[in-house]
Amino acid sequence: MVVDCHTHIKCVGFETVDASEHLDAASAVDRCIVLPPADGPADQLNPQLGEYVARYQQKMVGFAFLDPLNDGVSTRNLKAATEKLGLKGVVLYCSTCGFHPAHSLAFQLYESAQELALPVFFHNSPVGPGGILEFAQPFLLDEVARTFPNLKIIIGNMGLPFPEQTLCLIAKHENVFGDLSVKPGKIWEVYNLVLAAYEQGITDKLLFGSAFPAARPQQCMETLLGFNKLLTGAHLPLVPRAIMQGIIERDTLKLLGIEK
Repeated sequence: MVVDCHTHIKCVGFETVDASEHLDAASAVDRCIVLPPADGPADQLNPQLGEYVARYQQKMVGFAFLDPLNDGVSTRNLKAATEKLGLKGVVLYCSTCGFHPAHSLAFQLYESAQELALPVFFHNSPVGPGGILEFAQPFLLDEVARTFPNLKIIIGNMGLPFPEQTLCLIAKHENVFGDLSVKPGKIWEVYNLVLAAYEQGITDKLLFGSAFPAARPQQCMETLLGFNKLLTGAHLPLVPRAIMQGIIERDTLKLLGIEK
């Protein structure tokens, strides 16, 4: 099972991506998680996403966008925003929407998400000019993970530009995972992230992602599997190919409790 844990049908910083282009890119994987952008009201974005993933439910899994400061965060409201629309998780943009991950309203949302067994994806990077960089720091999720130990938490983009904090969190908490959205144009960055996780023995907590349209999943898989060949003769530490293959073939949906 190859699951791309991070794709967008529309993404801030990119033009609207045509559905056919998204489907073409997703042909390289078995399933993909689709995240809406934080560029509109939830009551418009989520129905649009729900309609899209329903058309391709054998391939797509949608996560609902919510802003705890402006949207209902009760169990009833969260259930309506997910079950009714066929969405299987929640994506939050703390830095973009301007709220601390430990805000009291956010905590109400986590409590409801834990009750409904919905994973929460923290998409806090990259941080745009209007975003709040301090709210993008992964260590702020430590209190969340401690308070809600049964809540599945995914840190998007490995928490860049704070990857060390992400590695610390996923090593500390059983319920926290890192989205390794591979950037084919930044091979050194990806190599260092994977190597650091390997040396800490936590590669099993890394989830394969492409952050499409930033990259295509096929390119990302080729980048991961091509590390050792690229580094041959460079006298640098190598990560076993089996580890790379394990990241790519991880059944993320089962791991997150989305499909048992």
